[in-house]
Amino acid sequence: MIATLLFVAFLGLMFVGVPIGAALGLAGAAAIALANADSQWFGLLAVPQNFYAGLGKYPLLAIPMFVLVGSIFDRSGVALRLVNFAVAIVGRGPGMLPLVAIAVAMFLGGISGSGPANAAAVGGVMIAAMSRAGYPPSFSASVVGAAAATDILIPPSVAFIIYSVLVPGTSVPALFAAGMIPGVLAGVALIVPAVWMARKHKMGALEAEMPRPPFWKSLREATWGLAAPVLILGGMRAGWFTPTEAAVVAVFYGLFVGMVIHRTITVRDLFPILRESGELSAVILIVVSLAGIFAYSLSTLGVIDPVANAIVNSGLGEYGVLALLIVLLITVGMFLDGISIFLIFVPLLLPIMQHYKWDPVWFGVILTLKVALGQFTPPLAVNLMVSCRIAGVRMESTVRWVGWMLFAMFLVMVAVIAFPQLALWLPAKLGY
Repeated sequence: MIATLLFVAFLGLMFVGVPIGAALGLAGAAAIALANADSQWFGLLAVPQNFYAGLGKYPLLAIPMFVLVGSIFDRSGVALRLVNFAVAIVGRGPGMLPLVAIAVAMFLGGISGSGPANAAAVGGVMIAAMSRAGYPPSFSASVVGAAAATDILIPPSVAFIIYSVLVPGTSVPALFAAGMIPGVLAGVALIVPAVWMARKHKMGALEAEMPRPPFWKSLREATWGLAAPVLILGGMRAGWFTPTEAAVVAVFYGLFVGMVIHRTITVRDLFPILRESGELSAVILIVVSLAGIFAYSLSTLGVIDPVANAIVNSGLGEYGVLALLIVLLITVGMFLDGISIFLIFVPLLLPIMQHYKWDPVWFGVILTLKVALGQFTPPLAVNLMVSCRIAGVRMESTVRWVGWMLFAMFLVMVAVIAFPQLALWLPAKLGY
């Protein structure tokens, strides 16, 4: 009965417009109070304890740093230089600018762990360029919003960090390595429909007339941006620093490039950068900590085991259960952001994963692919919100374009389910 009230309270609070974090915390606290009605203080002393427990985890220290990295590289001009270099490689022509937008977003995924920051950095450069070339703003916003979704698959990834905290025995480096090949495949899968749609609908008619940047000059200007993922990921692989320390290294590297090399960031710019990243980090971490209260109430009320047993004993079989979970998460992803999905559903899904003996690293990649899909699935699509705001269009206008790209990335998720080695080969090769 109390378990039912827990979910009813959570959904009711969401329905009346209460923020997701507050809804999780309030519903969890109410359930704890009802379950401990005869105890001192109604058992609510567990609320601050679990609030802190949800936050006091070492890997979570990386999140504010990677968010800060995203803000720094957004303002440093690295994205523009990478775009010019990519255009110098692929040339001009119909469909080339969407290809460049996706390729640059994938590359920036190796610098920042924030999808919205990636969408802002790439969108700030590419949407204006695509507009000048004759691409409709709704199409440009769709491409950038979808491209930025690869950010949480290609390391470093905030989603993988949160998953490693929630699932015992999964290391952040193993998850980072596992996400690399599916992340690249997702990017390639997005490029195909983007270029096809651009050519089919004869978009970008003016693109062929635009000048092609000189190769060597653009390479020289992009060198510092190109070196960033090598430094971050190479340093982690070499054992120079942990993923959490890598985030700090990335911050100082980004500041060095922006303030010393490109001189696009001044001391005066530091405060707005810090404020912006601080606000976003605070939102993420408060949601994480309040979700700790919700997860505690789930475990103490004994909700997890009955739900898991009901799914396992439904007669659907292993792949039927996996299909059910994907349909469930796709539906939920239309309304909730990725981090919230992880925090709510991973505790419920862990017993199912353990029952079928699924590899936790592979399962993490599958869930993260689903979250990536959710980042540009209307109506609540955080990346798409950012790109639509930059393009000055309503999200509804992107549906006709986004649908094809959602389908393409969904096929990548199916491929990773069918062939687990797509995710597990690289971690095994690197010895994680």
